Formats: sequence, structure tokens, C-alpha cells
Amino acid sequence: MKEKINWKEELLASQRFNKKEKNLLKNGAKSLAQSWWLGALYVRWKKLKGLHLKDPVPNKGQLQSSFKEFERKT
Repeated sequence: MKEKINWKEELLASQRFNKKEKNLLKNGAKSLAQSWWLGALYVRWKKLKGLHLKDPVPNKGQLQSSFKEFERKT
């Protein structure tokens, strides 16, 4: 079983934030713009933890398929 990580608390403990960012991390996003901001904070946390380096990057060949292949599968 995977351990659940509270990235928001870890980020709050590791850095200084302005009032809006603290509120966002504690209470969550209430609008689309706030959700984008929260996503940026999540990316900041991933970079601090070094997790952004573990993101899989698919090979170019894995993203392409042909129409014939699609028809064969359906």
C-alpha cells in the first residue's frame, strides 16, 4: 500500500509564502485561476523533492498510430 503524502503541508513547512499562497495551500482552490496557482505550487514541491526527474517521457513512436492499426483494433 502506498503511503499518502500531504504535499501541501510539506511545502508549507519548507518555504515562506505570502498570505494568499498560505490560504490556498490550507483551504484549497475556489476558482479556476486558483487551481492553476495550486498546480504551480505542486510543481514547485515536486521540484524540491526531485520527483519531476522521475516523470516518464514517452517515446515519440509510442504516441503515433496509423488509421489501419486503429481499424484493426476496432
